Amino acid sequence: MRRARRRRCIGFHPSFFYFAPHGCIMGEEVLKLEELESIRLKDLLQLDQVRAAELMGISQPTFHRILTEAHRKIARALVEGKAIRIEGGHYVPVKGDRFDPVSRR
Repeated sequence: MRRARRRRCIGFHPSFFYFAPHGCIMGEEVLKLEELESIRLKDLLQLDQVRAAELMGISQPTFHRILTEAHRKIARALVEGKAIRIEGGHYVPVKGDRFDPVSRR
């Protein structure tokens, strides 16, 4: 029997949910909120994967899989001229000091 999926802790909720290339759009990629959060923690805030995984409440291998999938989707959208829609996922929003990656380093 498969284990229940843990909800990922998300400390950021975007005010935008759609990016599209100028001109002809050749489809779209759906980026889950936990994938966007993994990009934010690893690439924008430059946290190591272990720390980022702790903040999201998941294991480091799971974080790596989420991050790899996010990178793949973004690369496909850029190369193939697709729009990026941000929605969905399996997450729980976390706010306040409990999820401040800078102060908890």
